[in-house]
Amino acid sequence: MKLHELKNVKGAIHRKKRVGTGEGNGHGKTSGRGGKGQTARSGGGIRIGFEGGQMPIYRRLPIRGFNQARFRVEPAVLNVGDLARLDESVTEVNSEGLAAAGIIRKDENYVKVLGDGEITRAIKVTATKFSAAAKAKIEAAGGEAIVA
Repeated sequence: MKLHELKNVKGAIHRKKRVGTGEGNGHGKTSGRGGKGQTARSGGGIRIGFEGGQMPIYRRLPIRGFNQARFRVEPAVLNVGDLARLDESVTEVNSEGLAAAGIIRKDENYVKVLGDGEITRAIKVTATKFSAAAKAKIEAAGGEAIVA
C-alpha cells in the first residue's frame, strides 16, 4: 500500500449541511436556532455558569480551605554531574558562581543538589539543600557540602 493508494472509508466524506437555504430542506427560516432572542443572534449566546441573573452557584457557595501551595518555592535543581562539568580551576561553588557560569538563573538563590552523575575532584559546594547521595558523592571525592 502506498500513500497515493489510500482511500477514505465509505461514509467518511459527506456534504456539509446547508442551513438557511429554504423551507424545503427542513432547515430553513430560523436555521435550527429556534425563535428570537439572544441565542438566535450571530455571536450571541449565554456564558458558562450564567443562571439567568440569579446569583450563580460559584458565588453562592462559601470558599473553604487553605493550603500553602501558592507560597511554595521551587528549588533550582543541580546535579553532581553538572558540578563535574565546571572549569577545573573552580574549587568553591555557590549560587552566585553557578549563576555566573550560566547553570542556574540569576534570581534563583534556593539551590538543591541531587546525586545524578559522578564527580572526581574536590569541590567545596554551598547550597540550600543536598540529597544524601549528592552529599556522599561530593565528600567521597574529597569535597565539602555546606548547607547555607
